[in-house]
Amino acid sequence: MSQFLPEAIQLYIPSTIQLIYLVATGFFIVGIKRLGSPATARSGNQLASFGMFMGVVVTLFDQEIISFEFIIAGVILGALIGAIAAKKVQMTAMPEMVAVFNGFGGGASALVAWGEFTRLDPTLFETQALVTTGLSILIGSITFTGSFIAFGKLKGFISGGRIALPGQNYINLVLTFVAFGLVGWFTVDPEYQLVFWGLFGLALLIGVLTVLPIGGADMPVVISLLNSYSGIAASMAGFVLGNNLLIISGALVGAAGLILTNIMCQAMNRTLLNVLFASFGGGDDAAAGALADGDKSIQETYADDVAIQCSYAKKVIIVPGYGLAVAQAQHTLKEVANLLEEKGVEVKYGIHPVAGRMPGHMNVLLAEADVPYDQLLDMDQINPEFKSTDVVLIIGANDVVNPAAKTTPSSPIYGMPILDVDEAKRSIVFKRSMNPGYAGIENDLFYSDKNQMFFGDAKKSLQALSIAIKDLD
Repeated sequence: MSQFLPEAIQLYIPSTIQLIYLVATGFFIVGIKRLGSPATARSGNQLASFGMFMGVVVTLFDQEIISFEFIIAGVILGALIGAIAAKKVQMTAMPEMVAVFNGFGGGASALVAWGEFTRLDPTLFETQALVTTGLSILIGSITFTGSFIAFGKLKGFISGGRIALPGQNYINLVLTFVAFGLVGWFTVDPEYQLVFWGLFGLALLIGVLTVLPIGGADMPVVISLLNSYSGIAASMAGFVLGNNLLIISGALVGAAGLILTNIMCQAMNRTLLNVLFASFGGGDDAAAGALADGDKSIQETYADDVAIQCSYAKKVIIVPGYGLAVAQAQHTLKEVANLLEEKGVEVKYGIHPVAGRMPGHMNVLLAEADVPYDQLLDMDQINPEFKSTDVVLIIGANDVVNPAAKTTPSSPIYGMPILDVDEAKRSIVFKRSMNPGYAGIENDLFYSDKNQMFFGDAKKSLQALSIAIKDLD
C-alpha cells in the first residue's frame, strides 16, 4: 500500500505509524481511567473503542494488507453479533457475557500466536518470539476454557459448587509445571510438532480443571482474574507479532484485571491462593445444611408497614444484591426511591465490591435505571452512615450484609468486610425465602430484633411498596 506513495513520504511512514500507536495507547489509558466512575464510564468505553479502531486501521496499513475481503466480513459479522448481544442480553446475564468475552479474547490471542507460528518457518523465530508464542498459547488457552467453565457455572448448567477429583489442587499444580516445561521444550525445539500440540491441549485442560473446583461465591474474583489473563495473553501475542500497540493494550488490561482481582480479594478478606485452591459456596450441598434452627425466630413484614417506616424516615439506604438483578427490579426500585425523595427522605445506595456476580454489576444495573451517580456509594463511603440511618432496604443481598463476618470466628466469611447494616435503626430484607446466599451459610441478620423480612419476588414486592407509599398521600 505504501509503495504507491512518494518516496519522501514513505520515509516518515514507520515513525507516523508508531506515533498513531502512541495516540491510540493514550485513548486506552484515558478510557480505563474514566471507567473508574459510573459518571464517566460510558465516555471511557467510547474512548477506548475509538483507540482500538485507530489501532486496527493503522495495523492494516502497517502490515500492507490490501486484501480486505475476509477482514471486512469478520468486522461486519462481529459488529452484528455485538450489536444484537448488546440489545438482547439481559442485565442478569451480563456476568456470563463478560465471561464469554474473556474466553474469546484469550482464544483469539492463542490463535494469533498459533497462526503466526505455522505461517513461518519455526527456525526463523528468535528465542524471545518462541517463548512468547508458547506463553500466549498457554495463557490464552487456559483463559478460553476457564472462561467457558465460569460461564457454565454462572448460567447454571454446571454446578456452582466445588467439582474436583481427590487431590485436585496437586493435580493442577503438577499439570501447570508440566505446561511450563513444555513451553521450555518448545522454545528449544520448535520443529517438534508434538510438543506444540501437547502444550495446546494441556493448556485447554488446565483451564477446565482450574475453574471447576471454584465455588460460585468466588465467581467475581474468577472473572476479574480471567480478564487479566486475556490481557496478558494478548500482550504475549503482541510480542509474537512485534506489534507495540497489542503489547501495551494487553499489558493495560492485564494490570487492570490484576488490580481489580486484588480489590475483590480484599473485599472478601481472602488471598488469591485461597480463592483458587480453597474456595467455598455456590453449590446445592452447601445450601442444604444452612437452614435456620427451629428455635430462631424472624419478624415478617408487609408492604403497608414498610411504606410507613420509609415514608416517615429521614434517611433510607438501599443495599442491592444479585436478587435485584434476577428480578429485573431496578426500575421499580428507582420509582420507590423517587417517591421517598418527594416526601423529603434522603436516599442513598450502598454498593459492596462483590455484590452481584461480577465487579461493578450493581453499579451497571442501577445506572441502567438512571439512578444518580452521586447516590452510589462504595462500602468505605457508606458504612459510617448506617448509624444515622432510619431504614435500610436490602434487596436480594445476603452474604455481604451477614454480621457473622464480624462476630463468628468459625464462619467461612469471618473477617470479610461487610456493609454494616446491623448498625441502622431498622433493616428490611427483601428475599424470596430463607435460603442462604452463595457462601452457603445462614445469615444472622435475619434473626436480629432490628430486622424484618419482606418475602416475595423483589419486583412484585417493590411494586406493592410503591403502591402503598402512594396510598399514604
